[in-house]
Amino acid sequence: MSAAAWPARAERWMPETSAFIDGAFTAIAGATAFETISPRDGAVIARLEDGGAPAADAAVAAARKAFDDGRWRRLEPRARAEIMRRFAALVLQSRDELALAESLDVGKPITQMLTAEVDETAEAIRWYADAIDKVHDEVLPSPEHALLTVTREPMGVIAAIVPWNFSIIIAAWKFAPALATGNSVVLKPSELSTLPALILARLAAEAGIPDGVFNVVPGRGATVGAALAQHPDVDKVTFTGSTAVGRRVAVNAASSNGKAVAIEAGGKSPQVVFEDVEDLDRLAETVAASILYNAGQACTAGSRLLVQEGVHDQVVEKVLAAAAAWVPADPLSEATKMGAIASRAQLDGILATLTANRSGDLLTGGEPVEPVRGGFYLPPTIVDHVDNASPIAQQEVFGPVLTISTFRDEAEALHLANDTVYGLAASVWTGSLGRAHRMTREMHAGIVWANDFNALGIDRPFGGVKGTGSGRDKGVQALTQYTTTKTSWIDFRGAGG
Repeated sequence: MSAAAWPARAERWMPETSAFIDGAFTAIAGATAFETISPRDGAVIARLEDGGAPAADAAVAAARKAFDDGRWRRLEPRARAEIMRRFAALVLQSRDELALAESLDVGKPITQMLTAEVDETAEAIRWYADAIDKVHDEVLPSPEHALLTVTREPMGVIAAIVPWNFSIIIAAWKFAPALATGNSVVLKPSELSTLPALILARLAAEAGIPDGVFNVVPGRGATVGAALAQHPDVDKVTFTGSTAVGRRVAVNAASSNGKAVAIEAGGKSPQVVFEDVEDLDRLAETVAASILYNAGQACTAGSRLLVQEGVHDQVVEKVLAAAAAWVPADPLSEATKMGAIASRAQLDGILATLTANRSGDLLTGGEPVEPVRGGFYLPPTIVDHVDNASPIAQQEVFGPVLTISTFRDEAEALHLANDTVYGLAASVWTGSLGRAHRMTREMHAGIVWANDFNALGIDRPFGGVKGTGSGRDKGVQALTQYTTTKTSWIDFRGAGG
């Protein structure tokens, strides 16, 4: 498209703004309004409805009714799979609308959406459609007069609370396996990125997912999110977001009906570089991409670079050169590689962390820029010689901020890598197969790469340990996250027949 085409489409776009409950967009009496503001230029995109607890109640009631009467869970697996495949196809057909919605909502480059994230969302839905008949029951050894089985059954109503940084992808990681296993879903998107989720709701209905099975409720975390976590008729809540909010979700769930909880609450991922690394150019490009893709707003962002002393200067020089290619620019330009920070509050938080930092030397960045007037942008920011105990090396900054520290030997590298409350992702760069094996085994993270970073796929479990939480998205493992086992003993004696 021409340079003006996407801004022109944005001017004409009229998004949905109400909750999607029981198969229809629904206004909630007494709902309050909140604005969704584009970080591209600070403009208001739309005024959305926050229906609070009444909206959550209505959505959960619709989901419960749909689950109890079996309109979805009792469909033949192949029928459910076919509907979900249609859903995935409709996502691809709606590529431009979804891309525009998320680019406006959170400042992602439009090309990032068009070439990657819409496809990945559709892939997740389609992958779990194909996996529907891969959940197997068991027949256990039993006496001749009895039958002992273990069956996997859907849990019921799943509340999925998802973040703004990869809103439709992470939503699909949760609702696709939940739907595949026969559950009903209430999706609560972030107030920063609600518009794409409402598009998904419409597409799900068009695909043939029955009314009440897939519901989307806009609103603030303190209103709708808390109501869902506390709701006595929700059987499980799955959450991705900040550590503080994740812990509140867990407390609310435990204090209500003790519902199952899955939490993924961020990371402070180390990339450990040894002197025997073989390809410094590939290393530098990967390190830059790992912290600058999506403007560093990723749970797995490789935000801590730990470099062995003998190769420090070379690595820093090459990483700086690679980072220079990531220039913040208009998200609606198809040439843009790095877009905006998702909100004014997010940008202010990053800047406050940088202002308070007293460790290391700022090599580049650190000051906001305005490639689009009124927008929220920060260039690549790299701080060298950082004390790993400092707040900037320990706290999740969630922006394009890379800290660099050095180490002497493998023992110190392992200590520094594990010296964080988080445990989502980590990587090691080395020419030694033995060291790669030792480090990947000993680093405390749910995902570990050797000589790579962010090699992700829908077939690979995603989640962490320690303060990151214990939930798992993706892979066949996610199917078990939305089912429960039932042990059945049938004694044939006296049963006749």
